[in-house]
Amino acid sequence: MSKFQIVTIAIFIVFIIAGVASFSLYKGSSQNTALPAITVWGTFPGNIFNQYVSDVNSTQSQAVRISYVQKAPDAFSRDFVNALAIGQGPDAILVPADLILPQENKLVLIPYQVVSKRAFLDSYIQEANVYLSDSGILAVPFTVDPLVMYWNRDAYNAAGIAAYPRYWDEFTGTSLKPGLVQKLIVKDDNENIRKTAIAMGDFSNITNAREVLGSLMLQSGNPVTKMDGNGNPISAINDPSSASTIPALRFFIQFADPSNANYSWNRSMANDKTSFLSGALSTYFGFASELSDIRAKNPNINFDAAPLPQLRSGGVKAAYGKIYGFSIVRASANANAAYQTISLLASPQNLSGLSKTMYLPAVRTDIIAQGSSDPYITIFNQAALISKTWLDADPSASRQIFGILIQSIMSGKKTFDQGVRDASDQYDVVLKQAGQQI
Repeated sequence: MSKFQIVTIAIFIVFIIAGVASFSLYKGSSQNTALPAITVWGTFPGNIFNQYVSDVNSTQSQAVRISYVQKAPDAFSRDFVNALAIGQGPDAILVPADLILPQENKLVLIPYQVVSKRAFLDSYIQEANVYLSDSGILAVPFTVDPLVMYWNRDAYNAAGIAAYPRYWDEFTGTSLKPGLVQKLIVKDDNENIRKTAIAMGDFSNITNAREVLGSLMLQSGNPVTKMDGNGNPISAINDPSSASTIPALRFFIQFADPSNANYSWNRSMANDKTSFLSGALSTYFGFASELSDIRAKNPNINFDAAPLPQLRSGGVKAAYGKIYGFSIVRASANANAAYQTISLLASPQNLSGLSKTMYLPAVRTDIIAQGSSDPYITIFNQAALISKTWLDADPSASRQIFGILIQSIMSGKKTFDQGVRDASDQYDVVLKQAGQQI
């Protein structure tokens, strides 16, 4: 072995030891030892986060000191990069997994010597695996907000439908065998749709269109984003080694196709959430966190929550989930204090309280395993266990790409194959730009 190789290996070992030590410096310290104050930036709601920190501090002999700065999702990356450039960045960030990809090279991986991969896998829901890399953990999971189905009980009952749909094919039907679409749709004398079963087929007036279409793709086995042999993010939308996205697209589009027997939605209709609140839409696909908003905006609507429908056969059980995690900033002078503060905020006993406060499922499986007597949390827990996401570079850009894909096929400008190929190429450009920053 040459002297150069020996020196290189020695330096590598020193960095590993230093990395482990930096996260272990405060371990074993008593509650009487105050941690340095840290700054956290994120897109997580500031009022909820600050209240949570206050609740945690009420149980501590020494309060953790955190200055939290909430950023708009579209502005986060720009503001974060600019702040780092002038040496004024935060110690940690709290953002959804689909906003973290462009920031990877600016973050510190938590070594597996500090938290083993086995311990991580045993502690968190499957979606949290998006934070695992060969070298360490990119973020400490904090909350998850899964996509679920809200359904209008009065509308379903009036149509003689006793139970909510568990499979997507329950919505579709033919003239000989009506599905939920045919049973729930109401038209006027001019054949205009006045009430309908499902909002799909367009991106202009569907609140969570990206997440709904993404869920269909994930259920079919397509990961949307994957890593190439060099560890760089690439599009899986048109990847031959992944499941085809076309069946998911065909299902999504049919509801906005006037020539299809399941036509029940178009872009001239009001926003899907607004339609659901008014009683014009029987089924709304929204996040678990939207429950309180639906209640507040129309306390008279008789609705319930259920898991997102799945494929009857084949594929995998999945529902898009917005998972938030704490990541430590590489440029921070308080990386060890940030890790210890995050560990406290993400401890099982504290996260259990957060789930109750936010009325959301927990990211930890041991908390979910305790069960719940609350009918909504029971549903949300089920959704959390099958929730999935993908590493996106820019959610607003991918939404636009998906929307253009849908419209190009609906207008007849492109075939399914052409549309998927072009969308995949466009998404690859977005991912490549993020990869160049890593």
